[in-house]
Order: sequence, then C-alpha cells, then structure tokens
Amino acid sequence: MTVGRSFWITAAAVALLLAGGIWFFTGKDQKDTGPAYSPGKVLRGDIASSVSATGTLSPVITVQVGSQVSGTIQHLYADFNSQVKKGELIAQIDPALFQARLAEAQANLTSAEAARDKAWVGVLDARRQLERLQELQKKSLVSESDVDVARFAYDTAVVEHKVRNATVAQAKAARDREKVNLAYTFIFAPIDGVVISRNVDVGQTVAASLQAPTLFTIAQDLTRMQIETEVDEAFIGSIAEQQPVHFTVFAYPNRKFSGLVAQVRLDPKVEAGVVKYNCIIYVDNKDLALKPGMTATVSIEVGHREKVLKVPNTALRFVPDWPDQELKTIRNKIKRNEGLIWLIQGETLQPLPVTLGIIGEKETEIAAEGLEENMLVAIPPKRGDEEQTRRFGLRLF
Repeated sequence: MTVGRSFWITAAAVALLLAGGIWFFTGKDQKDTGPAYSPGKVLRGDIASSVSATGTLSPVITVQVGSQVSGTIQHLYADFNSQVKKGELIAQIDPALFQARLAEAQANLTSAEAARDKAWVGVLDARRQLERLQELQKKSLVSESDVDVARFAYDTAVVEHKVRNATVAQAKAARDREKVNLAYTFIFAPIDGVVISRNVDVGQTVAASLQAPTLFTIAQDLTRMQIETEVDEAFIGSIAEQQPVHFTVFAYPNRKFSGLVAQVRLDPKVEAGVVKYNCIIYVDNKDLALKPGMTATVSIEVGHREKVLKVPNTALRFVPDWPDQELKTIRNKIKRNEGLIWLIQGETLQPLPVTLGIIGEKETEIAAEGLEENMLVAIPPKRGDEEQTRRFGLRLF
C-alpha cells in the first residue's frame, strides 16, 4: 500500500516536470508572437544639424592691471566686484622711496646746471684773454706762443662747457625718470569695467624687477560675454561665422542660452594626437546671469531645413531578422550618401533606399521616390516590448 502510493506520487512529479520542460522550450505566451520591431513614422517638419563641444565663459575684453615699480601696497581703493571708471585711482604703492629718489635727482640736476654756468663763465674769461692778447700781438707786445696758449685755453673752456651741458641733459633725464617712477606708484584703472580679481592686499610687497605683477583683473563689460570652445578638426569645416549657437551651464540646467559664432581661429591645438581649433562665440548677458569661468555645453547649429521628411535615427540602424545573404544583396544596392529604411506594409517589411540629408540629434532628413508623410517604418523594439517578446518560463496556473 505504501509502495503503491509512493510510486504514484513519484510518477505525478515526473509528469509535472516533463510538462513544464516541454512548455519551457516550446510553449509561448500569446504576447510572444509579436513582431521584433516597433512602428515609427515618417514625419514632415524642421530639422537642424549641430556640432557639440564644451567651452569656458569669459568677458570679451579683460585687462590685467599690473605695477611697473616695486614697493609696498599702501592703499587699495577697489575690491572684488567694484565698478571702476577709466582713470580712477584704484591702488597706491608707498611713494616715500620714489620721492627721495626724485629729490636726489633734482639736486643732481641743480648741481649740473651750476657747473654748466660756471663752465660758461670760463668760456667768457678765456675769450677775453684771447682777444686781449691778439690786440697786443698786433702791437708786437706779446709773442706768438702766448697767443697760442690763450687760444688753447679758450678752446678747452668751450669743450668743457659742452661737457657740462651734456651732464645737465643726463641729470634732467634722471629727474624725469624718477618723476615717472613716482607717478607709477599711483595705479589707475585703464578702462571702464568691473573688478573680477584682486591679487594683492595692503602691506604686501610687489616686485616688478623681472615681471610686472598683476594687481587687478578688470572686465570691461559683463553684459557681453564670449565662449572659448575647441572643435575637432573633423567638424571644423562645417563651422562658420554668424552660425547660431545654443548652450547650457550647470548653474541653470533648465535654461537654454543662445549666441553666435564670432570667429574660428586658425591656430591649431594638438592634444593626444587630436587637432582642434578654437572657436569664439559671442553671448548676450544683459541679465548678468552668466559669470566668468562657467563651463558651457555648446551646440553649434551647422545646418537647418524646414518642412522636410524625416525619420528617427534608429530607423536607419534597424536590421530585420532576415537571412544574411538576402540582407547583403539589399545593402549592395545602396549608393553613396544613401541609407536604408524598412517600411511596414501589413505584416511584412519592405526595404527602401533613401537619400540622406541633415542628420540631427534624434532625427534624419530623408528623401526617396514614393516616400510620403505618416508612412510606418520599423525601428528597434522598445525596451518594454522586447522584454515582452522574450518572456518565458514555467507557470503552474
């Protein structure tokens, strides 16, 4: 009795497993019989092609204000974000040393002028002596040698006066140089603008002997900004001045800004074997939302067409589950600058070569004989549909 019951339990379990295995390998849900693609449409509308890049925002005109003399910062009259006018005093270096040097140079000039005047008196005296001896020589009262000695003294006095004149000129130049150095202790704003960087503090010593230190960085006008972006050489041929640009920044992820390509610079930059060119994009910043140094994700519109036929980009990448040889024969008929889409006609797919136009971010312009708006095309199945067609397994109920 017990043996018989065990036999029937074992037989029932084996039969159940067998049925489950058969269903696992051969049985499918009614939903599993659907097509291995999703329907898309041929639409008519506008399409734009763009080149993407990243860049950095900066003012159009930026001036670094430095110091041409060394010394200690005595006063600062501007700070970060200060609005300044051209010619406005923004900093001062301690002038005491330069004032002393100027006083010394002025004293040297006065001394040189006195020496020059003294030399001129010597010239006048030597001339009188020469003229007197020449008169006496006419009366045969002095010898020829006495006259020669007087003439030599006169010539020497004239040369000495010229030397003193040169010394005065040198002293004047030294005095003027010290005046200029004293004036350089006053730092003025070279343009109207806003201070975006201050690199010194009161009491700090700046050394201008080797390189002029930067005290301030002034942006002329923050309402007009520019983006410096680098474009790969593969795409630079399609970039031109005045092309529209759209970009975003991390500070305003839901806002799209616009600008225009202002310049494509000819200086190439090579990084890791890749050649890139610097493109300058002018941006309107009237609301001052954009700030220097922000990173911009740029999209440069290099082509635009209106009211054209277009399909999703995925339609051009779709490949049906057909024999390889048949697919190869179809591909061999495709010409250069053509693509292949698959029209949905009832339960079947019909290949159609199409001429490609502008390729956008999600859609591509196409043209072909007989192609019409709202035609259905095959695209790869959506994720949910794909999971549905692959669903299988053991169900007990």
